[in-house]
Amino acid sequence: MLRRRLNVFDLTLITIGSIIGSGIFKNPALVAGKAHLPSLAIGCWIVGGLIALIGAFVFAELAERRPVNGGIYAYLRDAYHPIVAFVFGWTLLLIADTGGTAAASVLFATYLTPLTGMAIDTRIVAVVTLAVLVAINCLGVRQGGTWQNVLVILKVAAIAGLIGAGLLAHPAAGAAATLPGFDSSTALLGAFGIAMLPVLFAYNGFQGATYITGETVNPERTIPRGLIMGVVAVIAIYVLVNIGCLRVLGPAGLAATSVPAADVMSAAVGPIGARLIAIAIALSTLGFMSTRMLVAPRVYFQMAADGTFFKQIAWINPKTHVPTIAIIAEGVVAAIIAASGTFAQIVNCIVAPEWIFVVLAAGAIFIFRKRDGDAIKPAFRVPLHPFSTILLMVVLLAIFVTEVILVPRDTLYGALVIVAGIAFYYLWRRVGRTA
Repeated sequence: MLRRRLNVFDLTLITIGSIIGSGIFKNPALVAGKAHLPSLAIGCWIVGGLIALIGAFVFAELAERRPVNGGIYAYLRDAYHPIVAFVFGWTLLLIADTGGTAAASVLFATYLTPLTGMAIDTRIVAVVTLAVLVAINCLGVRQGGTWQNVLVILKVAAIAGLIGAGLLAHPAAGAAATLPGFDSSTALLGAFGIAMLPVLFAYNGFQGATYITGETVNPERTIPRGLIMGVVAVIAIYVLVNIGCLRVLGPAGLAATSVPAADVMSAAVGPIGARLIAIAIALSTLGFMSTRMLVAPRVYFQMAADGTFFKQIAWINPKTHVPTIAIIAEGVVAAIIAASGTFAQIVNCIVAPEWIFVVLAAGAIFIFRKRDGDAIKPAFRVPLHPFSTILLMVVLLAIFVTEVILVPRDTLYGALVIVAGIAFYYLWRRVGRTA
């Protein structure tokens, strides 16, 4: 059986690792280019953080009300219907989580190869890296958790170096230059809305720690604390990074660069700064991959344990007490995706479907509160519910719609995967239960 080995510290770092990938090294420039004003740019990151914090509150209450393995999968199963939960897990395995892991592996290989001077195809590096992470996580949840913790700590230390450079370095030439303002309040509001898109993408992942409930010590208390502490830490990191970037480069300089983190480090320590940032990005993406490899297979395990997927996926190694085949499945699918597409193509295919299921899971709060009545009285309840929960759902739906409008061709693939999942579920009910 699964062993409960993860504590609040682990869950906090898992939350940080689930959210922070490589976006913070590039997105400050995207936001500054849309927001123009430093105060508006920083405001976007604060507002985005508050939205993510509401998400952490919602999933904290869900975790306390339903401290069962699989996180969102279990909430969707218990609140709606097993098919909704199955399609979520199916999508997670085929595109949403494995796609995110694959995209991170491609980006990691892109930065690692020039750093090491190796003349190796980045796809090979990506696949080998995924294989190593699979092997580590198959050793046990404590081993996988410890490795993940080390990588997240190194990632945060690297970002702390960027923050320090931004707060201490002399402003670059031209940092005082400003971008044009806005000629109306409508234009200002529109700019804020557009700038929020990369911000909210950067905060995605606040729900990841719930997947590993079955291996968490006292999950009713541990997961809510880990979620909230992790998101608060990410908000502080993101805001400080942007303050540093704006201080050194100025709004015009930040908006004009495609490598803001490298420019800030170059201003602080010279040409070596770009190399240091490359190392930081490699560490950040590796940590993100490690976190995903740790948590997502627990969803596939629970699907199989519920009898809606191949029973072999639910096999637990008697020596390491982890769902080994589920972990291998995550690695194999991620490796196939990594070897078949570019970073941008992968990202466009995975984002939209994930938001839909997060919205549905947030809506489960309404169902569980009504269904539980006075029988379950969690110590933690979402502040300002239902208004805060509705706000979260509306914002995430807006992101989904925007993604569909911007990249309809790529998001169509996600829709096809969902339709295939529905078909597979009903086919499984007829002929697949003995598989």
